[in-house]
Amino acid sequence: MEELTKRYYGIREVADMLGVNISKLRFYEKEFPTLKPRKNRAGDRIYTKDDISHLRGILELVEEKKLTLEGARQHLKGSTSRQNEIKQMISRLQEIRKFLVATRDQLEA
Repeated sequence: MEELTKRYYGIREVADMLGVNISKLRFYEKEFPTLKPRKNRAGDRIYTKDDISHLRGILELVEEKKLTLEGARQHLKGSTSRQNEIKQMISRLQEIRKFLVATRDQLEA
């Protein structure tokens, strides 16, 4: 896997990097609502590192794990909800930590 050094990549670069056709990238863009590469002023798709990582995940699910497109969508949807749960837990733990630190500081004063 090559290291991503640029901020944005064109569709041809991404297709070559992943070993797929440009048409497959466009197809996945339509099939997976979570994949939304930005477009530049000329209307060309530009992919970020996150977009490329997301595409790699889709390709792994569909081509390596042989999931259907619907199965891959459901898997990604579950991953997203788990990530949101983890973010909420981390946020709550940070709130608890702030409370505990403030309580400790009050007791020491």
